[in-house]
Amino acid sequence: MFHQALPFWADAGVDRAYGGFHEALDLGGRPAAVSFRRLRVTCRQIYVFSHAATLGFAPGLPAAWKGFEYLVAKGWMGPDRGWARRLSPRGEVVDATPDLYDHAFVLFALGWLHRASGDPVPLEWAHRTLDFIEARLRHPADPGFVHALPASGWRLQNPHMHLLEASLVLYEASGDSRFAALAREIATLFTTKFFDARSGTLGESFTEQLSRAPGEPGRVTEPGHQFEWAWILGAYQRLLGKPMGTVARPLVAFAERFGVDRGSGATFNSVRDDGVPIDRGSRTWPNTERIKAHIALFDLEGTDPRGPLRQTLRLLLDRYLAHRPPGTWIDHFDGEGRPVADTIPSSTLYHLSVAFCELLRVEPALRALAHADERGGVPPAEAGPEPRARAPGLARMGG
Repeated sequence: MFHQALPFWADAGVDRAYGGFHEALDLGGRPAAVSFRRLRVTCRQIYVFSHAATLGFAPGLPAAWKGFEYLVAKGWMGPDRGWARRLSPRGEVVDATPDLYDHAFVLFALGWLHRASGDPVPLEWAHRTLDFIEARLRHPADPGFVHALPASGWRLQNPHMHLLEASLVLYEASGDSRFAALAREIATLFTTKFFDARSGTLGESFTEQLSRAPGEPGRVTEPGHQFEWAWILGAYQRLLGKPMGTVARPLVAFAERFGVDRGSGATFNSVRDDGVPIDRGSRTWPNTERIKAHIALFDLEGTDPRGPLRQTLRLLLDRYLAHRPPGTWIDHFDGEGRPVADTIPSSTLYHLSVAFCELLRVEPALRALAHADERGGVPPAEAGPEPRARAPGLARMGG
C-alpha cells in the first residue's frame, strides 16, 4: 500500500489536465477511455489520501485537498439540488440526479478530510450535505431515505449502509451528536427492516414500506454486504456503545457458509436467501469485506480471525493484486477464477485501503495471538485490539 499503491495512484490516478481523479485506468495503467466520472470515485479517493495522511503518507493530504477543491467546484449544484451523480471527463455535469449513495460518500470523504486536517471547512460542507439529504432525500411517508430523485424501482439498503458508515466517521471526527443521531436511526432500520434474524440474511431490495421485495429480487443477498454490515455495526458498537454481536455474528455466519468458495476462498458476488449461488464470480471488494468482518468479530467477541484473514489475503495477493504496474489490480474474476475485467477501476482503492488500515489497527493483537500460540499460553489482556495503530516504519516515510 505505502510503497506501491499509494504512490502510484497519487501520480497516475490524478487528472492533471482537468482536475480530480481518473475514473479508471486501462490494464496497462494509463487513463482509460471512459465517458463519465462518478462523483463517488472522487469522494473515495479523497478518503484514501486523507486516511493515508493520518498514517504518515506525506503526499496524502495535498492530494485529498486537490480532490476536495475539484468536488466542490464541479459537483455541487446548490442547496436545492445537492451533488451531481456523474460528470464528464472535463468536469461538466452529465447526470444531475441526486443519489443517496453518492451523497453518503461525499459525507464519508468530508469526515475523513476533516479528521486528517482538522480544518473546519469540510465539516461545514458535511452539514450542508446532510441538510440536503434531510430535506430532499428523506422518504415522505415511511422510515429511511429514497435512493435517488426521482425515486424509481425498489428501495435499497445499500445507500443506507454507506450513510451509516459516513455518519460514524463524522461523529468520530467531530463529536457532533447530529451524526450520532443519524447513525442510531439507520442502525435501527437495519435491525427492524433490512435484516432477517431467522435466516441471518440481509435484503437488498425492498418495497416502499421496507418489506422484502416480492419474488426473486427480494431473495437476492450479497455476501460482501453481509460482511460489510458486520464491520460497520462493530464500529457502531465501539463508538455508540450498543451491543451488536448478536446481529453481526449471523451476518458473517451466513456469508461464510453460503457465500465463500470452499476451494479458492473467494467471496461470491451474490447468493439467494436459501444459500443457492446466483453469481459465483467475485470482485475485489467482497473479499476485502470478509477481512473486515472477521476483524469486527475479533473486536466484538475475541473470535480468532487468522484463518479467514490468511486465506483472503493470500487470494488477494496472488490473484487480484498480482498485476502490473505494481499497485494496480484485476478487479473481477468469474466463478472459474478467470479474469473478466477490462479496466482498473479507481474505486477499488477505497476497499483495499479500509481493509489494509483495519489490519494495521489490529496487528499488535494478532501478533500477541501468534506469540501466545508459540508459548502455549493466553495473550495478555493489554494486547487487545487498539483503536488506532500506526504502520510500522512510517516515521521513515515522512509521517
